[in-house]
Formats: sequence, structure tokens, C-alpha cells
Amino acid sequence: MMRTKKKKLPAHSRGSGNIYADLGLSNADEHQLKAAVVVQLKRLMAEREITQTEAAKLVGVKQPNLSRMLRGQFKLVSVEKLLRMLTAFDQDVEITVKPHRKRGEAGRITFIPA
Repeated sequence: MMRTKKKKLPAHSRGSGNIYADLGLSNADEHQLKAAVVVQLKRLMAEREITQTEAAKLVGVKQPNLSRMLRGQFKLVSVEKLLRMLTAFDQDVEITVKPHRKRGEAGRITFIPA
């Protein structure tokens, strides 16, 4: 039986789970939330098999703006607008506020798709 050598990985560190925080961007939680909502919108479009033009009409934006957003350029779109886009796809959005588990640490924003 021939043994294969395991490849050594280059030096690296484990990410936090939020690429925006790992990159040191301000408002990292907000960027992560926006990205998660955009992924959900893209999934809903695929499920319904609708075009960007049809989706743009549904959510009330222009198609080029939707296209930019779906490609990750969502800096100028508010979280509220993105959540309203989910409701246009017949999705309920629930916001739960609760105390953070560790006192003295900032709370966090988490997106949990159904």
C-alpha cells in the first residue's frame, strides 16, 4: 500500500466567521448581515426562477441597482431596505433582541435563515 504525504498548509489563522471583521472593516456586523440577506434574496430568485428584471420590479428597485447589489455592492443599501425586499418575496422577518451572553462584551447581529 502506497502512502501519500499530507500537504502542509501555509501559515494561517482561523477566521472569526465574519470576513468583514477579519478585514478590519468598520460596521462589520452590518456588512455581514447585508451579505446574508443578499444571499437569501438570490436564493429566492433562483427558487422562483425569475430574472433580475422581474425581481427588481418585485422589490421596487432598478435592475442595474439590483445587479450591483447581487454582486456584493450593497454599501449604499440600508438594512431596512434589504429586509423589505425579503418581505416582497413573501418572507416574514422577525427581529429578536436579547441580552448578550457575556457581560462587558458588545452584542452581535446574527442572520438565521429559515
